[in-house]
Amino acid sequence: MTNSEHISWSDHWLVGLKKLDEDHQDFVRIIQSMQDANMDELANLLEKFESIASSHFDYENKLMIETEFPPRTCHIDEHNAVLKSVSEVRALISLGENKIVESLVEELAKWFPGHVIHLDSALSHWISKKQLGGKPVVIKRSLNLHHGKSA
Repeated sequence: MTNSEHISWSDHWLVGLKKLDEDHQDFVRIIQSMQDANMDELANLLEKFESIASSHFDYENKLMIETEFPPRTCHIDEHNAVLKSVSEVRALISLGENKIVESLVEELAKWFPGHVIHLDSALSHWISKKQLGGKPVVIKRSLNLHHGKSA
């Protein structure tokens, strides 16, 4: 499958909560797999994505409700919209309309960074503030490494 922008992991998406960060890396891996897949592989990968997303969103939703995260309704609505889109595309695939999955994968690759940077990082800050009294400490690797060259 070809698309305009291939997603790859960035430490800029770390939010400082281990489970969220690990799940987000899984998201990127499965989206990458879908971007690299041929049409015959996409239906199975989309089903796997739906399972990963559903589990992750359930976890985040529970955190937001338990901690009374103020913008939880908006955040939960976004999760539900993603799962609804995935479900609708899976239904279309079962009817033989396979091409639409490529559009969904491209949209997921565009959606993910903004969701993490704006919504999930805010959730992480909220939880850290409530539990520890401050923002999470997140160490991010520089993407401009000089691989073996002196600077």
